[in-house]
Amino acid sequence: MSCYLGMVALHAAEAPKAFTWDPPKVVRGLFTRELGMLDSEREEYATNLAIIAANQVAVSKASPQSLADARRMLALALHLSPRNKRALVASFQLSKGVLPERAEGNYGTQAFARLLFTRGQLLEKQGGAEDVALARIFIQLAASMDPRNEDAIYASEIHRIDHGGVDWSGITDAGKKP
Repeated sequence: MSCYLGMVALHAAEAPKAFTWDPPKVVRGLFTRELGMLDSEREEYATNLAIIAANQVAVSKASPQSLADARRMLALALHLSPRNKRALVASFQLSKGVLPERAEGNYGTQAFARLLFTRGQLLEKQGGAEDVALARIFIQLAASMDPRNEDAIYASEIHRIDHGGVDWSGITDAGKKP
């Protein structure tokens, strides 16, 4: 009997906690053809954002911080590529209370953060309104994903000082009615 109770206690300790997912509201993408990225590049960034977001939620067993970060990353992924399979699947699974399976992506978190930072710098140099907006988002995201990347942190903080923080609600709730 004590063996049975021990097994029940062990199983209860391993059971994932229930979590609530507030899916991003993305009716249509914020970025048009004016954005200085090819469709294939937008799709690749969206896929990698979704993989990293889902993996972080899975590893942390849906901690509140991982869910908040995933909501931002999945919203951005859907703005870049509204029909991105990884982003749509991850958001659907989370809405059903299912932890996504860990998936292999093209990049680790730190490598992807460096890529986001570098791409953000290039977008900023292009100078279009959408390019600059996405540059700020990429750079801020890079700094938060890799807090050891001093260049990304510095650039993100300079943007924050000069222009204020990134308004994530405009990204995560772009389809919400006022």
